[in-house]
Amino acid sequence: MYVLIAPCIQNPAYRARGITTDEDIRCFRRAVERCRRFSVEMVPLPCPETIYLGADRSPGSFVERFATDEFNALLDRLEAEVRAAIRERGEPPLAIVGVDSSPTCGVNATYYSPEKQPGRGAFLARFPEIPAIDVKEFARYRVYLAAPLFSEAERTYNLALQELLEAHLFDVYLPQEVGDTSHTRCREEHRAIFSQHTAALRDVDTVVAVIDGADADSGTSWEMGYAYALGKKVVALRTDFRTAGRHERVNLMLEESATVVTKKEDLPRALGSFLTASS
Repeated sequence: MYVLIAPCIQNPAYRARGITTDEDIRCFRRAVERCRRFSVEMVPLPCPETIYLGADRSPGSFVERFATDEFNALLDRLEAEVRAAIRERGEPPLAIVGVDSSPTCGVNATYYSPEKQPGRGAFLARFPEIPAIDVKEFARYRVYLAAPLFSEAERTYNLALQELLEAHLFDVYLPQEVGDTSHTRCREEHRAIFSQHTAALRDVDTVVAVIDGADADSGTSWEMGYAYALGKKVVALRTDFRTAGRHERVNLMLEESATVVTKKEDLPRALGSFLTASS
């Protein structure tokens, strides 16, 4: 199991002079952490820009710096090398992890001309059959699962959701695994559990919330609100067919603060999974 990655993710020295921010570095590190967490091999692509212009180069768009016959011939050669390496492995990569804005390795946007435009960079465009994901999206993989956890059925369902999300390489924080779950907990244990859960909510990238029932679980609702106030992405799962009103599944405040899906199988896509069902 492997991904192809823009080489600057592991070594930012491949990037043009002066464009790498602290946020970029954090995202690069998180991308590496995700691969280590799930034992996904990172196979770096060659860097056409560095090969063509050298490591210490000023930034520039594709039209300004790379719109030449020589560079196109270089891309031909590098594409052939990458495809040969894929054939030798005997299986395709899960995806390409690129870096948006790059003239060659952009995924959703690229500086083709002096203005940024949508689409893949010149090198990644050579592999349209391979899914591609921007490194900043790939780096958002830590999930807090907010859900009722008071019955055996609820805890079993939460474990099934965790298994589903981890199959899509999301690292899941499961509150039911933290602290004493009995009704005899002391006050100090309450405070410790609260502190650990709120710290996890601040640290994760996304909250997945189960909002089934005639009314959503109060703790889950609080966690959704806290995450929304922190600016976190919230994805809510509502499989319950009951509705609270003509335009409400359960509660308008919860629904307006989240992306709502009605099947657990839709969670990975809502979270931005790059894996297909067959992966």
